Amino acid sequence: MSTVLILGAASDMARAIARAYAKAGRAVILAARRHERLASDVADLGLRYGVAACAVEFDVLDVAGHARFLDALGELPDTVISVAGFMGEQAQNERDPEAATLVMRSNYVGPAAILGEAAQRMTARGSGVIIGISSVAGERGRARNYVYGSAKAGFTAFLSGLRNRLHGSGVRVITVLPGYVATRMTEGMATPRLLTAEPAEVADAILAAEAKGRDVIYVRPIWWLVMTVIRAIPERFFKRMRI
Repeated sequence: MSTVLILGAASDMARAIARAYAKAGRAVILAARRHERLASDVADLGLRYGVAACAVEFDVLDVAGHARFLDALGELPDTVISVAGFMGEQAQNERDPEAATLVMRSNYVGPAAILGEAAQRMTARGSGVIIGISSVAGERGRARNYVYGSAKAGFTAFLSGLRNRLHGSGVRVITVLPGYVATRMTEGMATPRLLTAEPAEVADAILAAEAKGRDVIYVRPIWWLVMTVIRAIPERFFKRMRI
């Protein structure tokens, strides 16, 4: 039975991904800082889908401990998915450098470091799939969330470079750009229905992307058109839009 490791497994999106992979017959390792809170998820996955499931402690910010974390797993998982991330508040990020740094470390530095470590090990093995959940917010800096967006831009670039470096090695890298997702993180935000996916929709798209050998996916294809238009707006006009 092949295994998937989900990093940042306490989020709504991560839980949906775990269910999708378990339903597909994959063993699941849920990794989170407060892993003890995932006991009910582990039990549900085992009972509902009949797969092996467990929860382990993982702190994406503890870069120095990433190698030890993977060592402790024993056998390297077949697929590693990073769902780790933290949006923060743009206004606070503008005032407080520590708050801004936390957002950058949570969305770029930490996820890139752990996936880079996993990639080294998968390359030595000659197989594996790495999946990073990035964001359309990283495709162009916007006044309303440029700290978060800049971190996701870095993560997207990292995944792209890693994918190109590992081409031909037997290790695949997939970048996922969900757009808006109806989760606790976006609760209270006025998100357009047409552009807002459900967590289960994201999970199904990721599973399909792995099966089909995709490189980059927008969970809802309309986001490709939206971001193509946004990227095409000249800077002299874009900076006046305050979006």
